[in-house]
Amino acid sequence: MYKKILVPLDGSELAEKVLPHAVALAKGSGAEVTLLTVVQLSLGFTGAKLEAIPEAAAERKAALRAEAMTYLEKIRRDLKEQGITARAVALDGDAAAQIIAYAEREGFDLVTMATHGRSGIDRFVMGSIAEKVVRSTIKPVLLIRAIPVVPRHLDWREITVPPAP
Repeated sequence: MYKKILVPLDGSELAEKVLPHAVALAKGSGAEVTLLTVVQLSLGFTGAKLEAIPEAAAERKAALRAEAMTYLEKIRRDLKEQGITARAVALDGDAAAQIIAYAEREGFDLVTMATHGRSGIDRFVMGSIAEKVVRSTIKPVLLIRAIPVVPRHLDWREITVPPAP
């Protein structure tokens, strides 16, 4: 069913929670997995955009890209040991936009990613890359909740039934 699975990662343990699911899908379908990270230049401590200093931006971007590829290559080797054909790609720019464009340009059958489960003000401030991807891509997306929801044990005595009208 799947031939090409895209797995965006941001370097966090939470994002990596999608890996067992991607592995299971790849093993079941013989799909190739592409591990993707998007390198973003952040604002410097002075508040100025790093891009305003081209030499510094180029050096910082190269360092971030090398760090990202080292991270992805480690995971790629782990997947290879599990019998999965995988490759690693690092791109620059806005994470959601790059994930969407890359998935569509390269013809992926599925995008699998973890959602960090942010809500409320955190979600408003940080945004949700997973949500942006789901809303903007034409590709199927499998979202895995990175933070497991642990159901609270419910005591039957806590259940109240409203009186009949």
